[in-house]
Amino acid sequence: MWYVSTRGMAPRIDFEEALFSGYAPDGGLYMPEELPQLGRETLHEWSTLSYPSLVKELCSLFIGPELIPRDDLNDLIDRAFSRFRHREVVHLSRLRNGLNVLELWHGVTYAFKDLSLCCTAQFLQYFLEKRKRHITVVVGTSGDTGSAAIESVQGAKNVDIIVLLPKGHCTKIQELQMTTVLRENVHVFGVEGNSDELDEPIKTVFADMAFVKKHNLMSLNSINWSRVLVQIAHHFFAYFRCAPSLDMHPLPPVEVVVPTGAAGNLAAGCIAQKMGLPIHLVVAVNSNDIIHRTVQWGDFSLSKAVKPTLASAMDIQVPYNMERIFWLLSSSDSQVIRALMEQFERTKSVSLPKELHSKLLEAVTSQSVSDEAITQTMGRCWQENQYLLCPHSAVAVSCHYQQVDRQQPSPPRCCLAPASAAKFPEAVRAARLTVDTPAEILALEHKEARCTPMRKGDDWTRMLRDTIEDLSQQWQRRFLNLPA
Repeated sequence: MWYVSTRGMAPRIDFEEALFSGYAPDGGLYMPEELPQLGRETLHEWSTLSYPSLVKELCSLFIGPELIPRDDLNDLIDRAFSRFRHREVVHLSRLRNGLNVLELWHGVTYAFKDLSLCCTAQFLQYFLEKRKRHITVVVGTSGDTGSAAIESVQGAKNVDIIVLLPKGHCTKIQELQMTTVLRENVHVFGVEGNSDELDEPIKTVFADMAFVKKHNLMSLNSINWSRVLVQIAHHFFAYFRCAPSLDMHPLPPVEVVVPTGAAGNLAAGCIAQKMGLPIHLVVAVNSNDIIHRTVQWGDFSLSKAVKPTLASAMDIQVPYNMERIFWLLSSSDSQVIRALMEQFERTKSVSLPKELHSKLLEAVTSQSVSDEAITQTMGRCWQENQYLLCPHSAVAVSCHYQQVDRQQPSPPRCCLAPASAAKFPEAVRAARLTVDTPAEILALEHKEARCTPMRKGDDWTRMLRDTIEDLSQQWQRRFLNLPA
């Protein structure tokens, strides 16, 4: 299995190289050169598998046994999911009025990113130990990525992690989950800016290829192919749990509602579709609606500013995984994608070519959900089911309720739930509800925190480069047993 850049100007690489890469050298994102096609027989065989077994099957299609032998792959994935609180790892709650909620949040940080990041971290450490290498991971976060990335690598001897969080733009719990991990290999910066602004110094650093190579830098944002790969399993699991029967001809469709910011989970769904899974995708966003405008009108353009919402982890202006989706739907036409994305980077505004827009409309429908609709949905779901949604899950469930209220016939529907309500007490209070906060989240308040400020007016890029250089020197001293 080879991986190519969506922009077509970078050499093809294998899974190990894609795992350790962020953006491709030409600015694109890595995608499999070809997608495996799954027939009815394979889908039938997979339909009874547990979530971890599905992840194993999917990963084995995209990671050659010459890189990770199948037994090793199985062990790595078992290890990745060993800290999850639910025995199924991922759990489907079947509620009233045909509401199916797929709980993706039973990992250590109570968010769906634990699923892909714990697997990605296992793959990284497997190769690092084999190659006797060290890496520095740099992560920009809007809330959940940072804590899940930290938990996945904290204490790892071959990995340092630097996280930039947007001070005051994520919830107190999200911030504490990052700043209270006082491990030697964890370095957290609190940036006076939003999540798009803090991405700028990271992008600048990664654009310096010589620097990236010298210091073995990589990203764990959802630009990393490995994260998207694991997320493909969410869609297969949702389909198998919600499809009425796999004995029907043709196979019955299932609608999967995907709440998203950067479109990683949506890209995973589009890949699952292309592999032969009969799902229809509904993408649900908050008031930061660039994805909704792109689907509806082909308008891929930035708004004037990020709007703070109750679904704060989705307060994103630049959904970089849309590039993967455009590439998939344009039949891998990297020339078209390169021109499109370079124009977007220059002007912050692109109208999709007509053909690409109509393909997007075939694959995906979309909704934008206001804060008012989020709190109403949380209230209604509690009233009907005594079931508490996080604000991001409510973005998805709001789409379900709209369909139910229209009383139109539709296929079975599964709403992806990316986080536990316990992480968002402010949103729960805004919906006039209360949440039972787990003991490990309450304990965060009393832990010592460590966070270096990046203030407006500071040279954020210089601070980031200096930190990376210091960590490289420390690793070299440790590796060569030199005195500090």
